[in-house]
Amino acid sequence: MRIMAIDFGDAHTGIAISDPTGLLAGFTTTIHSRKPELVVQEIVRLARERQVEEFVLGFPKNMDGTDSLRAPLYRDFAALLEKALGKSPVLWDERRTTVDAHRILFDAGKNGKKRKKTVDAVAASLILESYLTFRRTQKPPVP
Repeated sequence: MRIMAIDFGDAHTGIAISDPTGLLAGFTTTIHSRKPELVVQEIVRLARERQVEEFVLGFPKNMDGTDSLRAPLYRDFAALLEKALGKSPVLWDERRTTVDAHRILFDAGKNGKKRKKTVDAVAASLILESYLTFRRTQKPPVP
């Protein structure tokens, strides 16, 4: 089962999609748009093309675990995704993913301009890796 992680942003949205087994992160890309409706259209296209069955949306939390000021925007985006995909995305804690993505790219020798082009896709990969690790180590919740 392929899983898509989404690092939603104001101008750039990172996407990471697992391999068919749902065990490893694979394909990554960045959607460049400030319009949530266009971002959703591209996510739907990628989901169909890549046969994605599950969706994970990075969700902004404060360091103390409370919802950030941007949380309502992300809940609205999750509702758009659910309407377009027919499935609710899992809201996944994305604390520190962008900071860690910048560090990974800096350590790899990418300058600021090059980091800006790929940081969202790397952040989406980190969200996906975190979620996949959780799935491997936790029992599914009982409905």
